[in-house]
Amino acid sequence: MIAGNTDHSCITPRVYIHPDSPCSGETWMRQIISFDRVKLTNNEMDDKGHIILQSMHKYKPRVHVMKQDSRVDMSRIQSLPAEGVKTFSFKETEFTTVTAYQNQQITKLKIDRNPFAKGFRDPGRS
Repeated sequence: MIAGNTDHSCITPRVYIHPDSPCSGETWMRQIISFDRVKLTNNEMDDKGHIILQSMHKYKPRVHVMKQDSRVDMSRIQSLPAEGVKTFSFKETEFTTVTAYQNQQITKLKIDRNPFAKGFRDPGRS
């Protein structure tokens, strides 16, 4: 296999804290856990807390379950603690970022499903 040079990014990975956190394991197991509020961007200067990704890179999301520590302010966490963390990843969630779709059906599907793509929709459609 032939591949290009490695792109060593200096983007600091960001941790997304689920809005329902912290909760007990019993609470998490009782309901579907949704990540539909996660916002992604390719803007390296983002100051809104979005997860910064680079185009044409492969990503594998991870879920970190942390032991609750009353001494830690979860809203200010920048990195994972050294202890009390279990990490899960699922091969089915891997994806590659792109800047443009070559398939018009995929482009239409993404616009139709993206609530933030109102400017790309046909006039008169909601």
